[in-house]
Amino acid sequence: MNTKPTAIVIGAGILGLALTRALIEKGWSVRVFERHPQAQGASVRNFGMIWPVGQAQGKTYDRAIRSREIWLEMSRKAEFFAEQTGSLHLAYTDLEMQVVNEYVAEMQGIKSAFSLSPEETLKKSPAAVAKGLKGALWTAEEMIVDPREAVLKLSIYLSKSDDVDFHWNTAISGIQGNTVFSGQKSWSADQVFICSGADFETLYPEVFSEAEITKCKLQMMRLTQQPQNWRIGPPLCAGLSFIHYKGFEVASSLAELKSYYHNKYPELIEWGIHVMVSQNGLGELTIGDSHEYGLNLSPFDRQHVNDLILDFLKTFAQFKDWRVDSAWHGIYPKMTNGATEFVRKIDKQVTIVNGIGGAGMTLSFGLAEEVVEKMDLGS
Repeated sequence: MNTKPTAIVIGAGILGLALTRALIEKGWSVRVFERHPQAQGASVRNFGMIWPVGQAQGKTYDRAIRSREIWLEMSRKAEFFAEQTGSLHLAYTDLEMQVVNEYVAEMQGIKSAFSLSPEETLKKSPAAVAKGLKGALWTAEEMIVDPREAVLKLSIYLSKSDDVDFHWNTAISGIQGNTVFSGQKSWSADQVFICSGADFETLYPEVFSEAEITKCKLQMMRLTQQPQNWRIGPPLCAGLSFIHYKGFEVASSLAELKSYYHNKYPELIEWGIHVMVSQNGLGELTIGDSHEYGLNLSPFDRQHVNDLILDFLKTFAQFKDWRVDSAWHGIYPKMTNGATEFVRKIDKQVTIVNGIGGAGMTLSFGLAEEVVEKMDLGS
C-alpha cells in the first residue's frame, strides 16, 4: 500500500513545476493538472534569465541564489541548455556610472559586483556598443536558460518519476474540500496547490478580488540565430534597468537617475520599457520588454512599442543579424503592494501560490521549497 502523502498541483508553469519538485523531494506523490497540452503562459514567454542581481538584498536575493542552484541541478538532470553567464549593465553617462560605482561599493563583501572600464566591458561582450561607453557593472551570479526548452524538458523529467502524474489538457474549474473537478471528473489529494498564474479569476475569484494584485503585459521579440555561432557573451542591459529592479535601490544616486530618465525618455517610461537581451543555446536573441499594468489589457500588440524597444536596444547593442523571427506578449500576475509573492492558505487543504511577478524564473524554485518547509509538509 502506498502510504505517501498526496498533493495536487494546478498549473504546469515554472511555479507549479517547482512546487512539484519540492514536494517529491519531501516524499510526496503529486498529480499535476495543466489546461493546455504544455505550458504556454509567462513561463515560456520570457528571457530565460535567472537574475539575482535584480533582487532586493536579503531574503529575496537568497531565494534567487537557491533557485539558481536548483536550475543548475535540473539542467544537468533534465538535459537542457543552461549557461552561467553573469550580467553586464552598460553605462553611457557619468550619472549611470555613478550608480554603478555606488552599487559596487554597497555590495562589497556581500556578493560579486565589479565596475568595469570600457576596455574591460568590450572584452566581456563583442555586442556592446563602444561609442560613448563609460563602463559597466559586472556581476557573476546570473545564468540563462531557454524557457521554451527548459520548462518543457523539466516537465518531461518530472513525469518520469513514479511519484508524479501529469494530466495535460485538463482544466480544473472547481474545488470542494480536497477534491478538484474538471467537468464530470474529479480527483482528491491530501493537499491542493493552485499555481494558476495570470488566470486567477477561475478558482477562488473572491480571494483575488480582495488581494492587492493586478496583471502585467509585456511585449517581446526573438531575433534570428546569429551566424557562425557568434555569441554576445553575458546578457546586456542599459541604464533603464537600474530603475526597474529593486536590487539597485541601494545606490544613493538612483532617484536622480530616475528623474533624468523621466525627462529624457518620457515615452519609454510611459510604456514601462527597459531593454535587455539574452542569447539561448541556438544563438537566437531574446529582446524586450515593455510593461503595461491593469486588468483590462489589450490583446493586440503595438508595433510602435516594439520599435521603441528596438531603437533603444541599438543605442547599446550591435548584432550580426537583426532580423526578427517572432514577436509575442506575455501576461503575469503582479503584486501592487510591493510583495514578492502571494501565498494564501484557503483552508487546511488548499493553498494558493501566485503573484511572483516578472521574477518567476529567478525565484520559483526557492519559493517552492520555502512554501513546503513552512507548511511542515515533509515526511
